[in-house]
Amino acid sequence: MAPTITDFEYRRVPVADGVALTVAIGGTGSPLVLLHGFPQTHLMWRHVARELAGEHTVICPDLRGYGASDKPAGTDETAYAKRTMGNDVVALAAALGHERFALAGHDRGALVGFRTALDHPDRVTHFASLDVVPTLDTWNVLHGVSAAVGFHLYLMAQPPGLPELMIQRSADEFFGHFLDAWSSGPDAIEPEYRAAYLAASAGAVPSIVADYRASAGIDVRHDQADADLGHQLRMPVTVIQQDWGAALGYDAAAVWRTWAPDLHHLTTDAGHFMAEEAPAEIAGALRALLAR
Repeated sequence: MAPTITDFEYRRVPVADGVALTVAIGGTGSPLVLLHGFPQTHLMWRHVARELAGEHTVICPDLRGYGASDKPAGTDETAYAKRTMGNDVVALAAALGHERFALAGHDRGALVGFRTALDHPDRVTHFASLDVVPTLDTWNVLHGVSAAVGFHLYLMAQPPGLPELMIQRSADEFFGHFLDAWSSGPDAIEPEYRAAYLAASAGAVPSIVADYRASAGIDVRHDQADADLGHQLRMPVTVIQQDWGAALGYDAAAVWRTWAPDLHHLTTDAGHFMAEEAPAEIAGALRALLAR
């Protein structure tokens, strides 16, 4: 049986035609939506979610295409556009009775959160991004041999067929590579959760690839359109990252500041999976954001 977040209630919530999300809900108070990254599920938030449930209604969905949520075909590039996935988040919150909510995302979830906050500034009160820069900027900062760190971005950007076949035939090795390489050590993710992530990802290869493929196409166009118009995030924003800027030769805080005037930018010594490796640090940063 797959693990769950202890003391959280699980529901299936329809958010779009033919698409329902599986979501864990716990706590009381103002709503906080937590979006997971790759190659994970909502379970990555388990420590932070329980920590914050004493103060907030914490909502942890599996994104469309991931975990136990529905996985529509990705033949239409809009199916996994971050705009579409962000609309899912707004519909989910509304279905649970929340017209306005705070939002935090890690990795892919942070890209969904970024698009949600840009598209729905009247709904998102606060936004936190963990360990990414926006999609448009991601492609701009990767160059030369340093881009090898993002080889999976280029692999899954290829036309349908080959990426899915290659990943499906070595799913445990492919997804396990990232769980190992991006963590701070072999004990960063407990074995039962690592196994749950591998099983969930192996069963979602086409939709995961479609999510990444969208970020090499329609998501870039959406970000560029907002950049051309000078659109920015209106709400308080906190960004927590490893020191990717120093590693790849760019100023990460400056990149984020072009999008977020009310920015608090932090670096962490934790690995990529910081919500699992340093939950007290991440929960504290989210508390500070929500107090702004």
